[in-house]
Amino acid sequence: MADYFQILSAIALVFVAVYYYLTSSFDFWKSRGVPGPDPIPVFGTIKDVLLKRATLGVYLRQVYEKYKNEPLIGIFIRGNPNVIVRDMDLIKDVLIKDFSVFDDRGIVINEKVEPLSGNIFSLEAKRWRPLRTRLSPVFTSGKLKEMFHLIMECSEQLEKYLEKLEEKGEPVECREVAAKFTTDVIGSCAFGINMNALSDEESEFRQMGKVVFSTSLWAILKTTFRESLPKLYFFVMSLQPHPKLTSFFIQVVSDTIKYRQENNVIRPDFVNMLIELKNHPEKLQDIELTDNLMTAQAMVFFAAGFETSSTTICHTLYEMALNPQLQDKLRAEIKEFSTKNNGSFKYDDVKQMKYLDKVFKETLRKYPPGTLLERKCNREYTFSNTKVTIPKGTGIYVPVLGLHHNSSIYPNPEIFDPERFDDDAVATRHPMSYLPFGDGPRNCIGARFAVYQTKVGLIKTLENFKVDVCEKTMIPYESDPRSVVHGPKRGIYLKISKVTK
Repeated sequence: MADYFQILSAIALVFVAVYYYLTSSFDFWKSRGVPGPDPIPVFGTIKDVLLKRATLGVYLRQVYEKYKNEPLIGIFIRGNPNVIVRDMDLIKDVLIKDFSVFDDRGIVINEKVEPLSGNIFSLEAKRWRPLRTRLSPVFTSGKLKEMFHLIMECSEQLEKYLEKLEEKGEPVECREVAAKFTTDVIGSCAFGINMNALSDEESEFRQMGKVVFSTSLWAILKTTFRESLPKLYFFVMSLQPHPKLTSFFIQVVSDTIKYRQENNVIRPDFVNMLIELKNHPEKLQDIELTDNLMTAQAMVFFAAGFETSSTTICHTLYEMALNPQLQDKLRAEIKEFSTKNNGSFKYDDVKQMKYLDKVFKETLRKYPPGTLLERKCNREYTFSNTKVTIPKGTGIYVPVLGLHHNSSIYPNPEIFDPERFDDDAVATRHPMSYLPFGDGPRNCIGARFAVYQTKVGLIKTLENFKVDVCEKTMIPYESDPRSVVHGPKRGIYLKISKVTK
């Protein structure tokens, strides 16, 4: 009997120890006077996120809306305390004024196990800063102007592809069409390669793009393992060969650089900038620009560039189908510029299309591809005009989706209204109320490029084609709880028909 008692006591002791370990940090925010949802063991406060019932961005929006009058909201990612910054002045402090404290995204990387993880998005501040400085010239207005004809060439292929789809008379899944277009644009402008995503249903680049943003059960389990137990994950993965995706991009970038150097090929694109950095390593101070590090930069430009823009294109077309009067107004502007230039479009034309810009911005307000911004403080920090001090290493979240749907900032936020971005209306709002590309030194490096490829895709689609809802159109809209980028749950199916001259 005594033996049984000892065994039960030992088991109870283990349970108590485990419970204490899992909950030992749960008074972190209460002791600092910061409100927030109550955590539970294992999950913290993000149970629905971990069970894939909602994305983290959607969850942050829900918490943001619940605690309406709080500048800061405390949450727990499993057992780790993180803070949602709700007050827009404090958001400005984090992203801009006190950026030196929040210059890291806090993403765990291991380049030996995952060679492509060392990209400009994920890198720690020490390597991010010089890379950002040297890569930024690729995305200037001058460089983009040089690339513009390449974007237009891809848009001509998009128009031909849409003609074929229109002839079939079947509902068109617009997100996939847009993804093929942006894949071709990135291939041409970044790599100098014809990726053939529009013309070839079996395009390897398009298949690789699908792998990057896969929401399969295996991809979800792998991501959960990586986030929950990173040390064990990296150990296990170190025993495996690199996945096909990694090997594919390393080979593509290596072959492209080798060909250009051997044939003295110079293009105004991303790969050319990487070659310049490789030939002049002193520009990167103490950073060794290995082949893997170069490939990581090219890879993140490809992945981020095609998915965010294609999602924005499909969301815009969805709203145009739901709001035919807005679609007619936008098409009238497109036709006006097309007529003025005898059917062609120039770089400056896109910039001058005011209504297109309003539609584009309203799409990013309602459907921001990036629903949150993530930072980690690198030293102890006290938020302005508060008594809240957080220790080094605390995670920070800016709830972009919540801000964009705040009814006190954007009345009737679920209504699609491009006039929200009239110059006078914009001037009345806090600059931190609209963050589709982030803000501050670590904002989206490719924002200008994304704007132009998205707008050109919309111009070429809506100039000669009309989009309407059909029996397969998802109404009301539902977002995919598994998706990395804020996207539709079941695709965007629309009817496409030729516009009569």
